[in-house]
Amino acid sequence: MLIFGLVVFAPVVETLIMGTVLLVLLRFMKPVTAIVLSAVGWGIAHSMQFPIWGLTIWWPFLVLSTLFVAWRERSLWLAFALPMVAHGMQNLGPALLIVSGKAG
Repeated sequence: MLIFGLVVFAPVVETLIMGTVLLVLLRFMKPVTAIVLSAVGWGIAHSMQFPIWGLTIWWPFLVLSTLFVAWRERSLWLAFALPMVAHGMQNLGPALLIVSGKAG
């Protein structure tokens, strides 16, 4: 269940939230500003659990937000699907370490 939560559930839910917020932000600001604001917002949100985590998690969300914005013009479906898959792949390694007991 832990692997499902980290590799499937969290990426799907977080991407749905991220994409929706980005679609709203893009109505009011330039893409670069919306992307950076999204990444910083996710860094702050993740800092609430583990403060040091927020300092590093903004970077992957910068990439995921960029991926969403880059694909939204071509296909809204792909704009959501590709960051979900990338996020799941990013979470797979740490999830396997946690399940195996090797995460420290």
